[in-house]
Amino acid sequence: MQTVALGLVLVSAFLHASWNAMLKKHPNPEAGVVGVITVAVVGGGLWALGMKGEAFPSTVGLAWALGAGACESVYLAALSRALHRAPLGLAYTVSRGGAMLLVWPVSVLALGEPISAWTVTGAVVLGGGLAVMHLSRPTGPAASGVAWAALSAVAIAGYHLSYKMALSDGAQPPALFTTGLLVALPVLVLERSRQMGWATLQREAWSRPGLVVFAGAICMLSFALLLSALNDSGAGAVLTLRNTSIAFALALAALQGERLGRRQLVGAAFVSVGAVLLGMPA
Repeated sequence: MQTVALGLVLVSAFLHASWNAMLKKHPNPEAGVVGVITVAVVGGGLWALGMKGEAFPSTVGLAWALGAGACESVYLAALSRALHRAPLGLAYTVSRGGAMLLVWPVSVLALGEPISAWTVTGAVVLGGGLAVMHLSRPTGPAASGVAWAALSAVAIAGYHLSYKMALSDGAQPPALFTTGLLVALPVLVLERSRQMGWATLQREAWSRPGLVVFAGAICMLSFALLLSALNDSGAGAVLTLRNTSIAFALALAALQGERLGRRQLVGAAFVSVGAVLLGMPA
């Protein structure tokens, strides 16, 4: 991976962990995510205005963008529920670490990315870390939060691979990002309004307007940097390095006063080490 792409991914990782931490601080993350993504869509639209050339040179790229949007809708719905029920550090580690385990073999088998002793060791260490985190099973709301985080991991893997395929077909990052979220946002709004009512959703989503706008702007910037790096590098390598955000999320969770148990901290450390090993050159 080139130095510039590496820098983009690491900054994206920090920003991604930051907007998730902000969403966790929202009084109702399941409603707040609607406001955050609305702001991100507006930002993506403004970004797309500066594009030159065709947004999608072929219908194949557009189809992958729509598929990414479907995965984004599942991801956002599952993520907000996970953050509502489980600690930030636990929910974030399960969702991002699980996505790595799913994307890595697909990237190797289907996209031809290289495999080495480092990447195999990283996958084993990462998987072991996730297993250690669950030796002490959470109870109550946290248990359902972890389940939602696991679903989020599947959706993250899906949209990440879909974005990579769309970029490989010539899709422009601004159009790809905006299209994906334009598909996801209406689905998210419909699902949440059916759950809590339209008036309640509007009131709850914007109960912390400053936090929502700032988190939405950071979300948009995080995805912009991710797609720029993904356009020039392998899907497995980019997702692996972006998931250094796990370490950032754990640090932010500690600043918010969260305390994970010893086994969960050890497991999170293994996940972080596994992520680094997976990112080592072949």
